[in-house]
Amino acid sequence: MNRKKIAAANWKMNTTVTEGHALLSELVAKGKSSDVEVVVCAPSTHLYMLSEVVAGHDKIHLGAQNMSQHLKGAFTGEVSATMLKSCNASHVVIGHSERRQHFGESDQLLSEKLGVALNHDLTPIFCCGETLDIRKSGNHVNHVINQLNVALSPYSANDLENLVIAYEPIWAIGTGETASPAQAQEMHLAIREFLKEKFGHAMAERTPILYGGSVKPHNAVELFKNPDVDGGLVGGASLDASGFAEIINSFE
Repeated sequence: MNRKKIAAANWKMNTTVTEGHALLSELVAKGKSSDVEVVVCAPSTHLYMLSEVVAGHDKIHLGAQNMSQHLKGAFTGEVSATMLKSCNASHVVIGHSERRQHFGESDQLLSEKLGVALNHDLTPIFCCGETLDIRKSGNHVNHVINQLNVALSPYSANDLENLVIAYEPIWAIGTGETASPAQAQEMHLAIREFLKEKFGHAMAERTPILYGGSVKPHNAVELFKNPDVDGGLVGGASLDASGFAEIINSFE
């Protein structure tokens, strides 16, 4: 089965609205690989204006970096799925390691957020990954599979038709360290085998699994060569339009 090839940008808490508009406009002007789906996960404040930039580009989508499990109410500062939809977002990152680490988001909470995204036609980019201590202990595969098992168990293969998974080796985020292509493939294959066992062959084969750990133009080609690595969730390198364009064109 030919899975989607995806290059997802996570701008994190960077750029003003004006700067983001200029960055995305530059990326669009540089062109893109016709068979790669590009998702730009910008600050929520930017989404509505950025939707003007990508209007008519069916391979460039907008995503949010987080979303509340609530749809409305007395939750000051939160952003709901319906708000994101009204800003023309089609994707949302759920469970990024920084949300888990800095804001205490649990697997159970993230499972709830996942359901809200699915119910509101937002494509979830669900993140999982391990710290350096867990990697050194040799328990990294079990740790990641447990994260996924808790989050995905309430849902069926049909519910998860549009799921995207992003594997983040936390020890390689923003550190300049990168999992080797072999380490990335090992974990991506383990995730796909878990999906196959739990949800069936068809679901496992259609689900894109992205690598998210210091993806750069110089290492993207080798990472994306792996049979179970379907693209990248790109942080710092996505803030440079030329560099991110190189990453988009790194698929064979």
